[in-house]
Amino acid sequence: MAGLGDFFENGVAKGVMIGLGVVAAGVVLAPALRPMARAAVKTGILLFEKGREWVAEASETFEDLVAEVQAELAQESAAAEGFDAAGEQAAETDPKG
Repeated sequence: MAGLGDFFENGVAKGVMIGLGVVAAGVVLAPALRPMARAAVKTGILLFEKGREWVAEASETFEDLVAEVQAELAQESAAAEGFDAAGEQAAETDPKG
């Protein structure tokens, strides 16, 4: 006949007993752990909001950088076209050419 000692030697039985112990401890400790859980959730929410702010600021900075580079490229392109136009006009009015 299987005794109580044999029951605890079985791996499945050990798992069931540990699971029941964890559930019982959770029920007993839940009221004490609730404030800590609330604080952890609150901290997580605050960190998430700060992260969103950081991403928004980084995105805005990147967009400003892209706009500056595009303006610089447009200015360089206009200047290059101006040099080309000036060179063509000089070639047309040059008595040597």
